[in-house]
Amino acid sequence: MHEVNTDTMIEARNLYCGYTEEPILKGISLQVAPGSFCALLGPNGAGKSTLLYSLMGYLKPSAGSIHVFGKDIAKAKGSFLARQIAFVPQESTREFDHQVFETVLMGRYPYLGLMQAHSAEDKQAAEEVITMLNLQSLKQRWLSELSGGEKQRVYIARALVQNTPCILLDESLSQLDINHQLEIMSLLRNIHSSHGKTVLIVSHNLNLAANYADCLIYLKDGKLLAEGKPENLMQTEVLHSLFGVRLDTVINPNSGRPNIIYP
Repeated sequence: MHEVNTDTMIEARNLYCGYTEEPILKGISLQVAPGSFCALLGPNGAGKSTLLYSLMGYLKPSAGSIHVFGKDIAKAKGSFLARQIAFVPQESTREFDHQVFETVLMGRYPYLGLMQAHSAEDKQAAEEVITMLNLQSLKQRWLSELSGGEKQRVYIARALVQNTPCILLDESLSQLDINHQLEIMSLLRNIHSSHGKTVLIVSHNLNLAANYADCLIYLKDGKLLAEGKPENLMQTEVLHSLFGVRLDTVINPNSGRPNIIYP
């Protein structure tokens, strides 16, 4: 019998999951420690977003289990998960248009009773996070009026107001210019450091992940290829196994982390 680690933020064991009868994830087992900053990387179709949605309980595994602080999420109430894990999506054109303050305030929904309105404390919490993320000038603006980088800051603010120990992000940088990518990663790093949040972000940018995250998780063909520190995983042979091309690395003098160099 596998003993569940109640000190682990998220634990997946022998996870099979997908959208049809054919699973995308094939026997994934991993642990995400509390207070860690992890980046999930791999080729297109590797199962990164599928794993993220499984960890949040949005997708039901066909086999295996997921535990959050030792609790099987298949047996947990939605309110429990909503108070443990907040989610920052990719920028979506399908999301209903709301003002920034209203969007941030939505993060308090796990704490509302049936038909209960937001309290003064909820609104104060939203105000504090808006101030912390320097969103005051955007507070009355509509999401449709914002740039991609501004929207991501708003979604992160909504996640912070949710007051969970863990934040998951699904390719939240993929459509942003490099200046906004750097801004968001720096913001996440500061949130992680100052608030002790567990952060797990799906990324396609190897160098950004290596420079900001403390743990890299490599997925390939629905399986866990490797996990560990950037110093160990940003190596030519490991990257070749992941992407099928040879990528040389050098130490970034600013971060002290290995970064790939392009031929």
